[in-house]
Amino acid sequence: MKRISQKEFSRDAVQIAQKLLGKTLVRTWDDGSKTHYVITETEAYLGEEDLACHASKGRTPRTEVMYSGGGKVYVYLIYGMYWMLNVVTGAENHPQAVLIRGIDNIIGSGKVGRELKINKSFYGEDLQTSNRIWIEDGPDVTDFNTAPRVGIDYAGDEWKNKPWRFSLIMK
Repeated sequence: MKRISQKEFSRDAVQIAQKLLGKTLVRTWDDGSKTHYVITETEAYLGEEDLACHASKGRTPRTEVMYSGGGKVYVYLIYGMYWMLNVVTGAENHPQAVLIRGIDNIIGSGKVGRELKINKSFYGEDLQTSNRIWIEDGPDVTDFNTAPRVGIDYAGDEWKNKPWRFSLIMK
């Protein structure tokens, strides 16, 4: 399969969060082997206006890559132990991202980061040229669940209740 194009990642995070379902995340390991995972769950974070998005606090060293435009990797550490894998989406200077919450039978963004051995070195990685991680295109999935995002009570009712978490319906 071929990688999802830069142009595809330039769309908004809600659209991309849905589109990534069922696509293949590829991880190349230090020994040269590759593992392919199906993306099963995502969450969208839509710019500075979204109070659950890290960019709602403005441009900072942590969020800088989110302002670069779609197709880059945004990672951050939570609880001092879990690296969260996000895909930057949208146009340059309009920071958005999609959190990868599930791959194959691994559910939970912290578990995803551990499985993929994500760390700070992935920050800013270009999904078009990376030899370590990328997402391959595939058929579009139209059968999926929506739900509110997880762990963002701080964002207030309007933003925490947006149905911007998407998951494959497993058959």
